Amino acid sequence: MNEKPWLAHYDEGIPATAAPYSGTLLDKLDEAVRQRPDAAAVWFKGTTLSWGQMDELSNQFANALIAMGVKKGEPVSSLLVNSPQAVIAQLGCWKVGAVYAPLNPLYTERELEELLNTSGARVMLVLTPFYARVKAIQSKTKLEYVIPTRIREYLPFVLRLLFIALREKKAGHQVTPATGDHYLPELLAAQVGKPRPNVPITPDDDALLLGTGGTTGIPKVAIGTHGGLLAAGKQIRTWFKDALVDWDSYFCLPLPLFHVFGNGGALSTSLYGHFPLALVPDPRDVKDLAETIGKTKPAFFIGVPTLYIALLNNPEVKEGKIDFRSMKACISGAAPLLAETKMAFEKLTGGRIVEGYSLTEAMMACCINPYKGEFKLGSVGMPVPDMTVRIADGVTGEGSLPTGEVGEIILQAPQIMKGYWGRPDATAEMIQMHDGERWLHTGDLGYLDEDGYVFIVDRKKDLIKPSGYQVWPREVEEVLSQHPAVQEAAVAGIPDAYKGEAVAAWIVLKAGMVATVDEIRAFCKERMAAYKVPTRIEFRDTLPKTMVGKVLRRSLVEEYKQKNK
Repeated sequence: MNEKPWLAHYDEGIPATAAPYSGTLLDKLDEAVRQRPDAAAVWFKGTTLSWGQMDELSNQFANALIAMGVKKGEPVSSLLVNSPQAVIAQLGCWKVGAVYAPLNPLYTERELEELLNTSGARVMLVLTPFYARVKAIQSKTKLEYVIPTRIREYLPFVLRLLFIALREKKAGHQVTPATGDHYLPELLAAQVGKPRPNVPITPDDDALLLGTGGTTGIPKVAIGTHGGLLAAGKQIRTWFKDALVDWDSYFCLPLPLFHVFGNGGALSTSLYGHFPLALVPDPRDVKDLAETIGKTKPAFFIGVPTLYIALLNNPEVKEGKIDFRSMKACISGAAPLLAETKMAFEKLTGGRIVEGYSLTEAMMACCINPYKGEFKLGSVGMPVPDMTVRIADGVTGEGSLPTGEVGEIILQAPQIMKGYWGRPDATAEMIQMHDGERWLHTGDLGYLDEDGYVFIVDRKKDLIKPSGYQVWPREVEEVLSQHPAVQEAAVAGIPDAYKGEAVAAWIVLKAGMVATVDEIRAFCKERMAAYKVPTRIEFRDTLPKTMVGKVLRRSLVEEYKQKNK
């Protein structure tokens, strides 16, 4: 059996390996500063910062951390939206050997408290609207320094004045730092002119702590290494070599930098290829996102299906007022991409959307559909160079199943996480040794076809068992999405006194479209076995999602349980 059938289906010129992986992303920053210090590195709401400026600002942050006593290997946390401060903080942390630990601004005080205690961070950079939330829990954590920063610090002059006059106070951006806390610009100003700290950084050093998922409870924290992040950036750069031009191709990033898709994917690739990064602070502000695309003319876009749908429905986009023709390559992940959405967006841009697959623990060891090659409906692509996928037995996690058989997807690649921070027990469950190599057990069920394309069936833990049958939510969602009136659908199991579990569906209809429960059930009965047809169907205006667009099935089930106590 061919162990890597996907290699024969790579686009022309894509190598089987992107090795060697030497150095770190800080070395790529140094390279940028040596070669083109004035080239654009970060774009934010009309402000452009060069590689030289990002290097100097991150030097200042690094020296500020030293003044706070931060040592190599120590975690430094943040609670930010996509902004120059987020990139400055990450690079500055790396320059002192600290481990950057960005957190999700949507987390509650309880979640923040638990994650901060898990990492043990003493220092945290916080956007002002979130400052009070952090201060409320500070005494329950090890936090010694809370650094507030304002979104207006890197806005263009006129926009900054308008923001101060019209939005700053009303939107909760004005805070008075508590005794001992100082705004970020004050701390940076005190370090102007100081060189980068003399701290050696190796590829094996810890670089990044990322919360995992967040859709099934309080997340664990995965450790990414400097060498792993460089490998991820080089692999993605290699995969899209025909779509991108080093230094010149803008990346548009609406997905958050606290998520592996935005950080391990976009930021790592941007640093590796010296691509300017256009940051979007709120992906739900579709107007701002569309305007950012119009102004920066990105060649590369990273999004989720809901973002692509929202952009297609934006009035200015529909009227042709914003030109998307600069986009050469787009990646979609986190949820299945409908063929209708793919075709419409490719017609709009003239570029190509490819679906991809990864998870936080893989640190962007990923599968991506070919940029030029065959697109297979329902597939999340094939392994990129130096990534290996096996389909193991779904129960034992052992062995390698034949083509077409469903089992657990396990991954081997140079960038898979080092482990969970402070959780050796959980690490041992996720990362296991097979044939002398570390393999990541994803918990996702799927199969490989004869060409090496990966197809995901569903998550192990999301399996629904009505009357003992097995129903995969993803399969039912894909059938529902084929109904002409359905825009989005989520499926999960709910308690049922007779069946034990019942299949439930929550549906968002397309604007102006109408459908009834009976019509939806009849549509499903024509396309799947009766036990898979949703017993309960609810029409909704929206579905609850994470900031990267992943539907929170757990929230829907909990909402149902609360209503039916």
